[in-house]
Amino acid sequence: MFSVTKRIIDFSLSLVTLVVLSIILFILCLLIKLDSPGPILFKQKRVGKDKQEFEILKFRTMKTEAPNDMPTHLLDKPDAYITRVGKFLRKTSLDEIPQLVNILKGDMSLIGPRPALWNQTDLIAERDKYQANNVLPGLTGLAQISGRDELSIEVKAKIDGEYVKKKNPALDTLIFVKTFFSVLKSEGIKDGK
Repeated sequence: MFSVTKRIIDFSLSLVTLVVLSIILFILCLLIKLDSPGPILFKQKRVGKDKQEFEILKFRTMKTEAPNDMPTHLLDKPDAYITRVGKFLRKTSLDEIPQLVNILKGDMSLIGPRPALWNQTDLIAERDKYQANNVLPGLTGLAQISGRDELSIEVKAKIDGEYVKKKNPALDTLIFVKTFFSVLKSEGIKDGK
């Protein structure tokens, strides 16, 4: 029953948010296009529920010559790739808003473990230990409010496993609320080694 209710909430909130923010989204699209050449959206192969791959959507925050399949926090010189508008989008997590479309399509949920890159085999394998690959990945999750990029792979996977074991409406609500405070403080965001 929880999964059906969760899907209805995911779909409804995502649709309403996209409609309410439509003017802001249009302005962001314009700023991205004016700031640097290339597409507005960035698509990347990620691992979803039951390790099924899907294309995640983000606002493009980096120049087109940036490495495509590497987490930004592992880049040697991320500032060489991140655009001016991209810095703002990343700091405010506004680059993640297009993932509401992934939620509408059913690839993701509002709350769940963040989807791993297809080549993050160490994280995927570690999540297998905790059944964290067996649920829809989320726009935000327990690991996001517990340290985000600052967490080791082992710790991140364990926290994702805790979410899977305890998932319930109260926990989802807590994560949702705490995410706003984490975003406001730009907690756990790390660009570069």
